[in-house]
Amino acid sequence: MTDDNKRIDGPGRQIQGDGQASGLPAEGQVDVGALEPLERSGQHHWKEATITDPDLGSRSNVFFAAVEMTRMPMILTDPNQPDDPIVFANGAFLDLTGYSEAEVLGRNCRFLQGAQTDPETVAELRDGIREHRAVSVEILNYKRDGTPFWNAVFVGPVYGDKGELLYFFASQLDVTRRRNSEQNFRQAQKMEAIGQLTAGLAHDFNNLLQVVSGNLEMLRGRVNDTRAERYLDNAAAAADRGARLTRQLLAFARKTRLDPQTIDLSVLVNGIEEMIETTLGGKIDLHFSLRRRLPKAVADPTHLEMALLNVLINARDAMPDGGLVTISTGSLATDPAARGLPPGEYVVLCVEDDGQGMPPHVLERAAEPFFTTKSAGKGTGLGLAMVSGFVQQSKGKLEIESELGRGTIVRMIFPVGQSEALAPEPRFVPQAARVSSESAAHILVVEDTPEVLELALEILSGLGYRVSTATNGEDGLKVFQRMMNEAPVDLLFTDLVMPGGINGIVLAEEVLKLAPETAVLLTTGYNEELTVNGPPRPGLDVIGKPYRRTELGDRVRQALGRRSTAPDERSPSEIGPAEA
Repeated sequence: MTDDNKRIDGPGRQIQGDGQASGLPAEGQVDVGALEPLERSGQHHWKEATITDPDLGSRSNVFFAAVEMTRMPMILTDPNQPDDPIVFANGAFLDLTGYSEAEVLGRNCRFLQGAQTDPETVAELRDGIREHRAVSVEILNYKRDGTPFWNAVFVGPVYGDKGELLYFFASQLDVTRRRNSEQNFRQAQKMEAIGQLTAGLAHDFNNLLQVVSGNLEMLRGRVNDTRAERYLDNAAAAADRGARLTRQLLAFARKTRLDPQTIDLSVLVNGIEEMIETTLGGKIDLHFSLRRRLPKAVADPTHLEMALLNVLINARDAMPDGGLVTISTGSLATDPAARGLPPGEYVVLCVEDDGQGMPPHVLERAAEPFFTTKSAGKGTGLGLAMVSGFVQQSKGKLEIESELGRGTIVRMIFPVGQSEALAPEPRFVPQAARVSSESAAHILVVEDTPEVLELALEILSGLGYRVSTATNGEDGLKVFQRMMNEAPVDLLFTDLVMPGGINGIVLAEEVLKLAPETAVLLTTGYNEELTVNGPPRPGLDVIGKPYRRTELGDRVRQALGRRSTAPDERSPSEIGPAEA
């Protein structure tokens, strides 16, 4: 005897109470192959039981009271009746599933299964029942109202004292919240991995696009044949599409450079009303519900317009035969913490359509990059991925609600900011009088990709500038120091990401220490160095790759125009505040 209420009867078999029930200990083996909801393997509970009284009519003892009082759903099924029906269900099971006792008794447990229930998990349960052994699984079940839930199920046999199989016992536990948390964590890890890969490739890819598009632009002025010009136009258009694709990927990866400003969402929507109507087309009815005097959001207006148009394109494509799109603005009505947002005030830009909607498995992946249900050539699968990345980088949240046949609601939630602290930065407008003095300006170009360096040299030399070159940050700093007394550098034009210990930002900072009056223009196809947390770096401008000849010329003139301004009067950095 181990105590007053327990004794051993045979190898490993425990007997409870007055000997009416005995069981075989699980010994940590029952939950192999399943996620144990209690976060530990079963050591002390039974994996099968033997009873001497199979009567379910007597329900006056303390054990029945305990079964009815527990919050753990429990049932018994009778394998000796056709289809192994449920013959007992406690109150917790009825609470979990939403069924009444009359709707449950006499039915096989398969009525809890549905469209997304995994057939392999069902087969595992059936095999355990057929082989009269204990089994533990997690299975997607459905409540009476159709709500899916993840059910951690344990099933074990109950025998009579002569060894005959009397019942199967099954306990359940709703583990939906834990499963969703795990899924969200895995999704976040996957998105982070894709984002890191995307950003890592962007630098080299944009360098290649810079060489392609830049040389096409240089070649255009040397070709007089109409057919050859058409070939050049097609190649340039393809390069532009590649550049847009890279920008979308960087937006998804939250590594694009933003210029956050305080903006009125209602005013922004009104300002692009004509563009919205053109995007949606004549078949779509458009309704605006824009709140006046809305608190101002903190976001990049250009990227926000692009994000809104991406959402509207999806809405349009979901309604091929026409429908209604409603664009609304307002303040966030619920507690931010309930939506996973930091404390503060938020505003919402919402797009609602009455289109086809999305089933749950599509909705779950809607913001994944390259995931699309559109036919080939109809979309890249980057629209909502870009929107999600932009909203998150803006310290907000993207929410998508959708149901098949009932349309979709997309909410972009942005934090509210102070207008005084985040007013748009003034843009410098170069004066024509300075142009003549810039024609002989000396520019130091630092670029680690030879083809891009050659292209920049040809463009800037063609514009009349004196150009010196270096292939990395260390050499660039040495060239600058050597020329300080010989031919001072007026403008440093440097790539941002370079091998070695001196990247573009470090090089610019060292140059400005030596000669604060030097103008600086950075170029990059990869914005990681500009999006990490850190102090702002005043006096630096950035031009993204791939850039056009005319764009580079304009930015160089602007940078040189600012050069005549005293250091303490220099315009604020166009990099903007760093974002996590």
